[in-house]
Amino acid sequence: MAHCGSSETVAKVQAPRHTADSGNRSPQAAVDQSMKPVLFEIYGEIWTVQSRLGQGVSASVYRVSSGRATAAVKEFQADTQGGDYGFHKERSVLEDIKGHKNIVTLYGVFTNHSCMGVATRCLLLELLDVSVSELLVRGTSGGQSGRPQQGHSMWLIQHCARDILEALTFLHGEGYVHADLKPRNILWSADDECFKLIDFGLSFKEGNQDVKYIQTDGYRAPEAELQNSLAQAGVEMEGDSGCTAAVDLWSLGIILLEMFSGIKLKDTVRSQEWKDNSAVIIDHIFASNGQACPAIPVYHLRDLIKSMLHNKPKQRCTAKAALLSPFFSIPFAPHIEDLVLLPSPVLRLLNLIDDTHLHNDEEYEDILEDMKEECRKYGPVVSLLIPRENPGKGQVFVEYGNSSDSKEAQRLLTGRTFDGKFVVATFYPLSAYKRGYLYQTVQ
Repeated sequence: MAHCGSSETVAKVQAPRHTADSGNRSPQAAVDQSMKPVLFEIYGEIWTVQSRLGQGVSASVYRVSSGRATAAVKEFQADTQGGDYGFHKERSVLEDIKGHKNIVTLYGVFTNHSCMGVATRCLLLELLDVSVSELLVRGTSGGQSGRPQQGHSMWLIQHCARDILEALTFLHGEGYVHADLKPRNILWSADDECFKLIDFGLSFKEGNQDVKYIQTDGYRAPEAELQNSLAQAGVEMEGDSGCTAAVDLWSLGIILLEMFSGIKLKDTVRSQEWKDNSAVIIDHIFASNGQACPAIPVYHLRDLIKSMLHNKPKQRCTAKAALLSPFFSIPFAPHIEDLVLLPSPVLRLLNLIDDTHLHNDEEYEDILEDMKEECRKYGPVVSLLIPRENPGKGQVFVEYGNSSDSKEAQRLLTGRTFDGKFVVATFYPLSAYKRGYLYQTVQ
């Protein structure tokens, strides 16, 4: 079903990448979402729908391309009551808080008119990559035969925690509460090399809460649980008794605990044992999963998480205070799994070149040219490096102009044979590559 659109207001469209969540979870009339649009017309330009990235009760998210750029469109279902509440809520928040590197960028808004005569409101958003929810499923967390349950690396946890605390510090400083922090709403930006916060459909100004039901089960703070129950029973909240920014710290504490343990904690945090003494359960999780990590960083992370998970909101640390934790002063190197999971414009090829080829200048130059020719098949190559000494000796580092090309190269090169050897292709942090810093990654 083709969509022809009329633009409302659209900012400049220079879109990176975004895998957005599916929007506000508030109940609305059920809408048949089995059919996805084929295209959107945005500001007089045709954008083709490449895939659906997310779908919820009130909105669907699509990856779109104009040929020159890619972006995400979040299309809100037509509100039969005429409110368009979810669209206006998210638009107003994103327009008010724009400009922070750890918050998804809103490029513009438009109204889409389908050939069936239905008008829907849409957000044009930055396109991001993998979510923390996907990382929890695809990463090092259990599920593999013969392996114990195991969480993500300290490097990845620290990276995610710092990025989201930076976002929350800014958000809370502007007076907003996100109110729906969960793994699906934290996404990796391949081009900016950081995690970003998305989906502001339940957000509100602190002290002016206009959303009765907030947060998602499993990441819901105790005071939000109580408030949701009272709202369901029809009991009006009094005065300034609404939830505060502390609910976001609770959610982040649970997310970090899941990343460390590799275990979904929904049932755990709903148990009576957790309500009676969550600190004991947190200690047990760290004691049973801390053998693989140095003791001091583990203790710092444990204490940071505990400071976010006090039952009383006033006792929880703020996002700004959490950034001062000693956990963030410790440098970590990424695991090889991290570099497989987190896309970047730089590709690293392992198990490719013997040391013997590196010492002969003619052979070395031939290899450089051969590798450039091969890698250009997947997109323009900005630079290519093959170190002849450690660190990184014999590894091939290929910098592409964007992460889309490097992802395609990684997909097609992984597992190929070169001179009788299987190629291992991982991504590599662009910032480290630009500085000439080659990690000795943890295996």
